[in-house]
Amino acid sequence: MSSGAAWRLQTLQRHLRSPERVWTQGRPHTRVAASPGAQGIGMEPAGSPLTTHVLDTASGLPAQGLCLRLSRLEDRGQQWTELRRSYTDPDGRCPGLLPAGQMKAGTYKLSFDTEGYWQKRGQESFYPYVEVVFTITNETHKFHVPLLLSPWSYTTYRGS
Repeated sequence: MSSGAAWRLQTLQRHLRSPERVWTQGRPHTRVAASPGAQGIGMEPAGSPLTTHVLDTASGLPAQGLCLRLSRLEDRGQQWTELRRSYTDPDGRCPGLLPAGQMKAGTYKLSFDTEGYWQKRGQESFYPYVEVVFTITNETHKFHVPLLLSPWSYTTYRGS
C-alpha cells in the first residue's frame, strides 16, 4: 500500500471511529477515542478553548496546509488584532489555535486563505478568502468552528 493510500485509510478510520458520550460543564459532548497508530495526528490539545476543522468537500478529505489567521476586535470595535497565524495539519485541524487562558469575551475572526489553498491544487476558486466572525460571551466554554469548503461554496457552523 502506498504512503498516500495508507494516510487516506488512517484518515477514514479516524472519521469512522465510534463516538463516546461524555458530560462536560453539565452538557453532553462527543469524544472520539484515538485510533491505533494515529500517534496524535490532528488531535487538539485538551486545553484549547477554540478549535477549527476544515474539510475539502470537493475531494472528501481534510484541507491540509490551508493558511488561517485568528484575530480579535479591539479598541471598541475599531481594529482587528491578529492573535495567531497557522496552517491546518494533515487532518485539517489547527492544534492550539488559542492556548488555554487566552480566551476572553469579545468578537473574534477566523480568516481562511481559500484562494491560496485552491491555487496549490491547481484549481480556480470563487471565494479568495472566507472570514468567520463570531462573538464569545463566556470564556469558560469551548468553541469549535468547522469549515466545509469547495471551490464554489462554503459552510460553517458552531460545532461542539
